[in-house]
Parts: sequence; structure tokens; C-alpha cells
Amino acid sequence: MSTSNYIAYSGNYRRLKQNLFLLIVGLFLFALLTNLAFAHGMSEEEKQAIIDGGNWQYMWLGATHMLSGYDHLAFVFGIIFFLTSFKDIAKYVTAFTLGHSVTLIFATFNAIQLNYFLIDAVIALSVCYIAFANIDGFHKYLSINPPNMMLMIIGLGLIHGFGLSTRLQDLPLSEDALLLNIISFNIGIELGQISALFAMLVLITAWRKTQGFKAFSLIANYTLIFMGIFLFFMQMHGYEHTVNAEELSVSETPKPTSEGLADTSGMLMTESVTKWSDSIEITIPARGEKEYKLQLSKGASFAYSWKTESEALFFDFHGEPKGDTRGYFKSYQKGTESRLSGSLVAPFEGTHGWYWKNGTRSPVSIFLKVSGDYQIIQKSQKKELQAPKPEKTHQSIDSL
Repeated sequence: MSTSNYIAYSGNYRRLKQNLFLLIVGLFLFALLTNLAFAHGMSEEEKQAIIDGGNWQYMWLGATHMLSGYDHLAFVFGIIFFLTSFKDIAKYVTAFTLGHSVTLIFATFNAIQLNYFLIDAVIALSVCYIAFANIDGFHKYLSINPPNMMLMIIGLGLIHGFGLSTRLQDLPLSEDALLLNIISFNIGIELGQISALFAMLVLITAWRKTQGFKAFSLIANYTLIFMGIFLFFMQMHGYEHTVNAEELSVSETPKPTSEGLADTSGMLMTESVTKWSDSIEITIPARGEKEYKLQLSKGASFAYSWKTESEALFFDFHGEPKGDTRGYFKSYQKGTESRLSGSLVAPFEGTHGWYWKNGTRSPVSIFLKVSGDYQIIQKSQKKELQAPKPEKTHQSIDSL
């Protein structure tokens, strides 16, 4: 083999190794993101921190939420992929920032709620769009001129803002400082975006100087397209479950757990399974909160089923020991739902029930049905139970 042929062969071999490495990295990132398909959201610890904390907690949560929001970051990654000048990067990223900030603040402040699975499905398609534009797909595959990129980024940014708002509205937001809390959360979002953007620019700039950048760009953008398609179908699958929850549920007898709360996974109790003893209607005012409690002895059990007319509410199903003066309470289950069924075996004597928070701008009625070994707390009894206690770590307003 001649020297020139050997050099050419060596160069091709090195490029082949680089391309294989980039392909493996792309597939690894794709597999990682698919495992996180439903991880985008807020943990219960984050929710409790923002409930108990002030504006700094909102800001911190916004930053961490953006850094874990892989769909938003994938879109930003697509925006800056082929941008080389600081002016262009600042222009397009600012357009995206303005778009999602407007809808984040407006939708949350006005309690505009959309199904988060449906919004995230559209956001997944936005990732496909930006990657498709990066590979010049409009000219290559559709033989048309692409839409104005600036207008598209602003428009898609508005949709991303709805996605951020739906997550923020999962929380029982405070009415007193609502706008300031939303703005603090949004500032955190932007700080998280800037941090992620810096890391992306370092990575892309370093790769742009290598011979394998062209191959990397194709692999990266095709990976974004396939990732977006996969996430779209995952989110639509989740949306199907939310709109057809009753059809997809299975009735079965709940199984007690060590915590006293029955296992309700895969179960939606029906009236044919349980003969309800009491039916209670509870109305929660707009931006309001209420509690409803039952008195139980240790080891006593009861079954329950509650639902709203349509709106999903933040709830905390918890119990408070009889005679406690420390403000202690045990949380059995919390989250954001429009309906829930199950049962409880009381781990101690005391009051057990729900705290609900209505983050919408309209009153919401809850229809609660219960049956079991409990005592409904009447108004006269309630005064006796409400001995002076230290302020609890959760916000609550009693309903009776």
C-alpha cells in the first residue's frame, strides 16, 4: 500500500470511528430520554417545598424544572445548533424566551388550564419541527420554502409556555402573592435555560471544530426528530388514559399496605362494589382551599370515592392524631386528580381526611362518598377538636 493510500485509509478509518462514536452517543441519549418520557414534572418534595417556601423557592424550582425539562432543552438545542454569532443566538433565544414567558405568566395568573399530556405532545412535535428545519427538510423533502423561523420560534415558544404553566398550576398557588410567585418561577426558568444554553454552546462549539461535525449534526438532528415522534406518541397515550379513565380502569378490591392506605393502583371503585353510607358535596371557592375530616379509632377502616365535575385539584389525604398539640400530621397520599377511590386503615386514633386546593378562577364542587367505621365530625364536635395548635407546615382551611 502506498503512503498516500495509507494516509487516506487512516483518515477514513478515523472518521468512521468518530461517526460510530457519535451514533452510539446519539442512541444512548435517545434511550435515556425515552426512559424519562413521563419524568417531566414536579416531584412531591418539590411541590411541598414550593408550598411552604417563598419566592426564592419558586425561583429555585423554576431553574431545576427547566434543567430537567428535556423537551424544552431539546428545542433550545435545535434552535442554536447551526447559529455561530452571538447576535443570532441572542435574537432567537430571546424570541423563544418572550414566547414562553408570556403564556406562562398569562395562563397561570388567569388559571387557564389545558391537558398537560396534550400540550406536551405538541411540544414534542415542536422538537421535530426545529430539527427538520435544521436538516433543510422543507427544501429536501417537501420542495417548499420553510416558514419564517423567527415567527415559528415565537409561536412555538407560546406553546412551551402553556406547558410550563400546566405544571406550575399543579401546585396550590397562593392568591396573596400570585403574580410575584409566578414571576419568580419564570426568572428561575430563564436562569436554568441560560445555564443549559451555556453547556450546549460549549459542546457544539467544540464539536464544530472537528471533522466529524457534519456527521454529528445529521445524527443529532435525526435523533431529535425520532425522539420528538416517540415523545408525541407517549404523551398521546397518556392523554388517551386521562380522557377515557373510566373505560381503562379495572374494579377490584383494594389491598391494605403497611402505611394503612389501600393500594388503589389500576383500580377505580364503583358503587356496585361498595354500598356508600354517606354522600357529601363540598364546594371550594375560586382560588380557595378546604378540608374534610372523619373521626376514626386506631385500626378502623373506611372506603371512599370522590370526584369533581371536571377540574383536577391538588389534594393531600392525611391524618392527625387525637390530642396532638405539636401540629403533627401524617400524609398518606397527595397529588393532583379529578377523581380518586380507595380505602384507609387508620394507623392511629384521630381525624383523617382530605385537604383540597382549587387553583382555578371558578368554584369547584367535590362529590365525596364514604362507608366504614368512622364518625362524621359535626360542627359542635369540631369546636372541641380544634384545640389551639401550632401552625402546621401545610396550608389548610376547614370546610365544616
